[in-house]
This record gives sequence, structure tokens and C-alpha cells, in this order.
Amino acid sequence: MIKSMTGFGKSQCQFENKILTIEAKSLNGKTLDINLKIPGLYKSREHELRSLIARHLFRGKTELIIQVEGQNHTSNYSLNKALMEKYFSEIRAFVKQMGHDADEELIPAILRLPEVVQQEAQHLTEAEWQVLVGGITEALEQCDNFRVTEGKHLADDIKLRIEAIAALMEKIPALEKERHRNLRQRLLKQLETLKDIASPDPNRFEQELLYYIEKLDITEELVRLQKHLAYFTQTIGEPESAGKKLGFITQEIGREINTIGSKANDAAIQQIVVQMKDELEKIKEQLMNIL
Repeated sequence: MIKSMTGFGKSQCQFENKILTIEAKSLNGKTLDINLKIPGLYKSREHELRSLIARHLFRGKTELIIQVEGQNHTSNYSLNKALMEKYFSEIRAFVKQMGHDADEELIPAILRLPEVVQQEAQHLTEAEWQVLVGGITEALEQCDNFRVTEGKHLADDIKLRIEAIAALMEKIPALEKERHRNLRQRLLKQLETLKDIASPDPNRFEQELLYYIEKLDITEELVRLQKHLAYFTQTIGEPESAGKKLGFITQEIGREINTIGSKANDAAIQQIVVQMKDELEKIKEQLMNIL
């Protein structure tokens, strides 16, 4: 069973007068890259949050978003009265110096200045932390389930392309006899142009022809390609997702296909090789998003 690295999960939980909304998103990536968008209250437990995410998602570019609603904000803020008085007196003096009178407009302006309104220190209780962990775990599990569903779609598509490569490969042996015949005729034609120089010994000619054909023989490559395709199919059906392992097998499949193409020296086989390469490239694109 393979998993996609694309996933999404969302959950909601409540603690006292707070409603916590948690979203977990993931995209493909070579390693686990975690981006946290969380309120300042929870930053003290950032390390534990990252560990929790790593236990569920393993790899991919991951984003965790926590939004808090329903808080009693009035109890979380206070006025820095000393600073406010300082701002008021200095601004008021400046306004009067400029010949204006705008006392009623000063208070709203001063409230917007830095450090006039201060947020009171908040402390994360263990009870709230446990509620938050439960909500995050639910969102991460949903994200992982999403990955499983997407992985099934990817696996179905990849299996079809592996079957397509296997079907194309089965067409090659039927072309081998014709390829050998064409090779023999081509060599004879070339020797015909040299008959005025020397007459080839028939036995020696057969020996050289056999050596040349063996050098261009692709039987071993076809056997290895068949084994690689079978191993790929076996691996994609294993319980654990193995995107990197499948990538290594794909490299071996590509190596055999390239060797067949370089040794074949035959137009019909080259066309099949091009089609196999096309299917293999599509498989590689899909594997980039597999865990």
C-alpha cells in the first residue's frame, strides 16, 4: 500500500470559552518540512508539536494551522497608563503649539501607538494542552487517511503503466528474428562491395556474424527488465509505503530499457523503446508524490 504526500485534515475542539480549529496540510517533499502557524500561547510546546506531526506524517512539506475563537479578549489586555499620559501630554502640547485644538481626537490615536495597549501574560494549562493534542491528532489522522486514499489512485495509475511496459516488452521477441535477418543481409551487402578486394571465407563469416549478433543480443536485458517489473509490482503492494525504494527500482528499469534501445539497432524495436520510456517518465512523475 502506497501513500501520497498530498493530504488535508481538519478538526475542532473546545476548551472552556475557546473554540480551537486545527488544519493539517501536506505536499510532496524529500524530507519532513514543518511550518507552524500557531498562537503565541502554544509556542512554548513547539518542539512537542513537531514531534507529534513527525509521528504521523513522516515526510512531505507540512503546515499546521491553529486558530482560536471565542476568547474573552477584554481580560487579556491592559492599558499602559504611564506611557499613555506621556504620549497625551506631549502630543497635546505640540497640537496647541501648532494652533489647533483636538483633544477629543487624541485618545483614539494614542491607543493605536506601540505598547499603549499591552497583552497580559497567558499561561498554557496542562488541561488545555491535552485538549489541543487531541484535536491535532484528529486532524493529522484525517490528513494521513487522505494520503491513503490519494495513494490508491496513484497506485492504480502506476500499475497500469507498469503493465503497459510489460506488454510492450512482450512484442520485442517477435521482432528479434527479423532483426537478425536484416543484420545478416546488411553485412552481406557490405561484403558484396568488397568482393573485388577479397573473397570472404564462409566459415569465418558465420563466426563473425555470430559474434556480432551476440554482442547486440538483448535477451539478458529483457530478462532483467521482466524481473524489475515484477519486483516493482511486488513492492507497490507491500503494507508499508516505499516511495524511495520504488524510485530505485524505476532507475533499474530505465537502465535496461536504455540498453535495449542502444543495442537493438532496429527501427521497430526503437519505437517500442520510445513508448516504454514515455510510460516510465509518467511513472517517475507519479513517484515524486509518493511517501
